[in-house]
Amino acid sequence: MRILLVEDEPDLGAALKDILNQHNYVVDWVKSGVEAWNYLETSWTKYHVAIFDWMLPGLSGVELLRRLRKQNSPLPVLMLTAKSTVEDKVTGLDSGADYYLVKPFGMAELLAIIRALQRRSPELAPAKLSLGCLSLNYSNNCVCVCDSEKGKTEVSLTSKEFQLLEYFMRHPDRIISRDQILSQVWDWNTETMSNVVAAQVRLLRRKLAQCGCANPIESIYGLGYRFDSNPRLANSDE
Repeated sequence: MRILLVEDEPDLGAALKDILNQHNYVVDWVKSGVEAWNYLETSWTKYHVAIFDWMLPGLSGVELLRRLRKQNSPLPVLMLTAKSTVEDKVTGLDSGADYYLVKPFGMAELLAIIRALQRRSPELAPAKLSLGCLSLNYSNNCVCVCDSEKGKTEVSLTSKEFQLLEYFMRHPDRIISRDQILSQVWDWNTETMSNVVAAQVRLLRRKLAQCGCANPIESIYGLGYRFDSNPRLANSDE
């Protein structure tokens, strides 16, 4: 899941980005309302959730939110602010915020709100995602391969492996280019090597092979990759 984080406090922004990354969210972090609007004006559909600070340089979080809603964007937005009066909360919610969280707050509460926003949309991540013999478990960062004879085999994934496999499993039987994968699985401000996607695909294939899955990721020369909509066991004759 991709999140746009708009927070001008460097320490808080870095801490939020780090904890969200640890929970398998891809995060684009910007430090001003103007910069955020440049991201959102043409690309708000790329995000699943946005987190806006209220007090931002150039363009406030409330102004940013109002612009977004004028475009009829349904993007779920969590408003972060030190403003704690009832009037402030009413302003934020009436401007289109889905949740209003007052600073200081606990990271556990923030993560719970994001999970609640996820549950509102059928497009966002469920507790598990299954395809063929594969099941992706969000609660423990693992992929599980189901074998009717041997039972279930579970392998831990890194955050990036988990995000990559989730993206493949949500887009089966489609040819997905390297650039599409970079835009969805890596945040925009990260400097990436030219072979980073190929390297992660190799690591993911190795993990899937370890738990008995036949390689479901097909390389399409010059175009990208295609993920099998019905992943099978390596020894399956079906």
